[in-house]
Amino acid sequence: MLDTRRIRPAPRIAAAQTISVVIPLYNGAAYIGEALRSVLDQTRPADEIIVVDDGSTDDGPAIVAPLAAAGLVTLLSRPNGGQSAARNFGVAHSHGDLIALLDQDDIWYPNHLAELSRPFRRTSHPEIGWVYSNLDRIAINGSMITRSFLSHLGAQHPKRDLARCLGEDMFVLPSASLISRRAFEAVGGFDERLCGYEDDDLFLRLFLHGYDNVFVDKALSKWRIHTGSASYSPRMAQSRMIYAGKLFAQFADRPEMGEFLVRDCSAPRFYRQILGQCLQTVRAGKPCPTAQVTADLRFVIRHLSLRGRLAARAFLPLLNRPGMLRALLASGPLWRRLAPHLLR
Repeated sequence: MLDTRRIRPAPRIAAAQTISVVIPLYNGAAYIGEALRSVLDQTRPADEIIVVDDGSTDDGPAIVAPLAAAGLVTLLSRPNGGQSAARNFGVAHSHGDLIALLDQDDIWYPNHLAELSRPFRRTSHPEIGWVYSNLDRIAINGSMITRSFLSHLGAQHPKRDLARCLGEDMFVLPSASLISRRAFEAVGGFDERLCGYEDDDLFLRLFLHGYDNVFVDKALSKWRIHTGSASYSPRMAQSRMIYAGKLFAQFADRPEMGEFLVRDCSAPRFYRQILGQCLQTVRAGKPCPTAQVTADLRFVIRHLSLRGRLAARAFLPLLNRPGMLRALLASGPLWRRLAPHLLR
């Protein structure tokens, strides 16, 4: 006799879900036309395209205006509030079941939406919160730099482990992702205080909320890197410290439980990033804001292990001696011996 207890029903195919594209625009006249063409050329067309003019002072909105007049795009305007606020504003005015984010200077390949929307077609337990893909890295002029860039970084994909999410950049780029509206709204969208690390913050909160994620290991978009992005940005530094403070508070070490997510994951990550970016700036011959870097490092260093604190504090005085620091960086063998200890 047939044992019906052993029969599992076939997975239910979900109804077709609508997709809203949200593009924040701020002084992006040089790129927004190409970005929009890549959206309009999708093999799976978007159901709605929203461009949020975030207080632009260039001709970017004028480039979008004819498409808006033709009914192809909805153009919204707001005072400048940063990319996180512009994205939230666009999502709040959209209606799709799925949210596709695109930065003004990035580009989608024609199969981007078709590939990323496919996993959402099946009912999944746990529920899928976002699907994201590999990407190609391009220069400011659009020339290719690295194919399948994420494959070269060693980060975990898809996201399965909290310690890895805290100890390294997640490399889930908004332009390479498709997000469930229900999940986006459940976690409150982007933290509008952040102008940098806002993507890590969002996807970490989605992960913590219990939503699943799917990684498509093929490049479905082009990520444009600007040459000035390596310099020490005060806005990025401020955002990084806000995010670090959030993580240090939320995942405070619990020695009694043997849990050291700050000491072993978050603090070393931010220490490496702050010091590494400062050293990169010095190596490029640019001024590094020593007082700010020192303050940021001191905040992070007190959360390191004892060995890490001792090594870091021994190095701090060199930040006030840029000539000696440049000589050390140029010393070759000596720097290669010291770097693993300083950037651990």
